[in-house]
Amino acid sequence: MSTGKINVAVENIFPLIKKFLYSDHEIFLRELISNATDATSKLKHLSSIGEIKGDLGDLTIEIKADKKAKTLHIIDKGLGMSQEEVQKYINEVAFSGAEEFLEQYKDTAKDSGIIGHFGLGFYSAFMVSEKVEIITKSHQDVPAAHWVCDGSPEYSLELSDKQDRGTEIILHIDKDSKEFLEESRIRELLQKYNKFMPIPIQFGTREESLPLPEDADKDAKPETITVPNIINNSNPAWTKKPADLEEKDYQSFYRELYPMQFEEPLFNIHLNVDYPFNLTGILYFPKLKNDLNIQKDRIQLYQNQVFVTDNVEGIVPEFLTLLRGVIDSPDIPLNVSRSYLQADGAVKKISNYITRKVADKLSGLFKKDRAGFESKWNDIKVVIEYGMLSEDKFFEKAEKFALYPTTQGAFYAYEELEEQLKALHTDKDGKFVILYTSDAEAQHSYIKQAENKGYTVLLLDSPIIGHLIQKLEGAKEKVSFARVDGDAIENLIKKEENTISKLSDEEKETLKPFIETAIADTGYTVQLEAMDSDSLPFTLTQPEFMRRMKEMQQTGGGMMGNLPDMYSLLVNTNHPLVSEILHCKTAKKRDRLIHQALDLARLSQNLLKGEALTQFIQRSIELIK
Repeated sequence: MSTGKINVAVENIFPLIKKFLYSDHEIFLRELISNATDATSKLKHLSSIGEIKGDLGDLTIEIKADKKAKTLHIIDKGLGMSQEEVQKYINEVAFSGAEEFLEQYKDTAKDSGIIGHFGLGFYSAFMVSEKVEIITKSHQDVPAAHWVCDGSPEYSLELSDKQDRGTEIILHIDKDSKEFLEESRIRELLQKYNKFMPIPIQFGTREESLPLPEDADKDAKPETITVPNIINNSNPAWTKKPADLEEKDYQSFYRELYPMQFEEPLFNIHLNVDYPFNLTGILYFPKLKNDLNIQKDRIQLYQNQVFVTDNVEGIVPEFLTLLRGVIDSPDIPLNVSRSYLQADGAVKKISNYITRKVADKLSGLFKKDRAGFESKWNDIKVVIEYGMLSEDKFFEKAEKFALYPTTQGAFYAYEELEEQLKALHTDKDGKFVILYTSDAEAQHSYIKQAENKGYTVLLLDSPIIGHLIQKLEGAKEKVSFARVDGDAIENLIKKEENTISKLSDEEKETLKPFIETAIADTGYTVQLEAMDSDSLPFTLTQPEFMRRMKEMQQTGGGMMGNLPDMYSLLVNTNHPLVSEILHCKTAKKRDRLIHQALDLARLSQNLLKGEALTQFIQRSIELIK
């Protein structure tokens, strides 16, 4: 048996860096600015604990592009490096200076805002550069250093005459990456990745008008001066304490995040936790209505104010990806991957925390301002119902604030629903039957029929309500939801003791074959029921279980094959038209009245189309004449 040490050939490092270190080459600028931010944060930390004396001066990071020279410069005024430190941190690939600094100052550096942990970020420069230079001077009284490398294992390191503390990285952009010398492209990257970095970042200059003195002539023009163009907000709202922010601050930050979004959010949730993980952020509830196809990926994930991604799946529960805002956690790496998120325990804790925090916020809003919560319900119900369907812990909490609106504009929490409706809405089997409509316009006649009998009909019209109803019925004992145009309402109607049929049993036996013969081609099951004379003569209902099976099929249950349409035709034996059908003198007139009444029932179910609709219109005209 032999043992040994695996030797990594350094000649292979640079091709790997250039092609595979990051999937997107544009990330290099984020990495280099993160390094500059780290160097500045370290300097500020050492100053705060007294290891560096005196004023630190202007700490702005500057980005410069020289299109003619084909160079891009990243300049900071941070900690800087000596020759020995360049040798240690740059030439020894993957030795992380941030890691060493955090270990050395672990008792005081916890909140210093240091970003880097892996030591590879600097080498992302070679993805876009044919040569990279470092000119750096340490904060300590040692000579400056100048490092140069052309992307091969060879480098040069010598003294420099740089006088000011800090580091300048010079990228000699290669011919395949010329886009990164364009001002518009650089500005785009800075806005994407560095918009909220904790150290001010300058890119170019801008003109600024000075205010005129009070005694200035009315025709006087204000004097303009050239000032540094700072592209980032180094102190965004989520880094502040909620107590230090007003509602206008949250609204202003929302417009900063989404400048092209003109509609104001409904409310926000400020996240702030430091144990057992670190996380801050602000989530906003936009107006969603019933649209599940709205743009997701609007929550931005940051690590110490460095943009990571806007794909937060795995960190934020799926139902909350419909929200907008910012989440910032140093416990999530810059180079985040889905497999990492699925495996990492801290990420799961973050997801659970966010779920709980959102539920607590919604509960608080419900208790504090019930009327205001009800007014927002149609705009937020999709998120809440989606959460109830997909997250059991959220389901438990949401029972206290999830609302069930009625077609008459009232709102009930579930306990209130039982209290108000159970007496009238209990069927012959002792089940509490909750009537609802998924489309108040299309099912209007059925709603009116139910309301005329004193029943309350809920308006449950979100796109996922069918799936949520299944879960609610599983969680509640002896409770069923029945769509108002389904057959379950029959069990409630049949309980009415005062509704007596105007037709005798003999007349019913005569009537039923007439109708069954006339509609034989439809496959509808005919049932004679004694209902109010105000109810429709014919009503089509679909078995509740079959309707649900078809809805599941439409949303992905293709294994069941093509399920047939099944309808029951309820014939109201107390309606005058039904009596007239029974006593018609000619079979032709009877069939015409039967088909007219049937088509009216079809029309109420949106089933009358094509040739059948044309025939109905022609028949209606004949009847009117």
